[in-house]
Amino acid sequence: MSKTLKQLKRIFIAIAGFTILLIGVLLVVTPGPAILVIPAGLAVLATEFVWAENLLNKFKSKLKRTKQI
Repeated sequence: MSKTLKQLKRIFIAIAGFTILLIGVLLVVTPGPAILVIPAGLAVLATEFVWAENLLNKFKSKLKRTKQI
C-alpha cells in the first residue's frame, strides 16, 4: 500500500470512529444505547490508534468487574 493510501485510510477511520463516538456521547444525555455505541466507536478507532485501544480495554475490564457483582 502506498503511503498516501495508508494516510487516507487512517483519516477515514478517524472520521468514522469519532463520528460514532460523538453519537454515543450524545446518547448519554438523550435516550439511547450509549453503553453500546461508545465502545463501538472506540473499537473502530482502536484499529488505528493505541490510545483508543487502551480506553476500550479499560471499558472491557470495568464491564467484566460489573458482571461479577
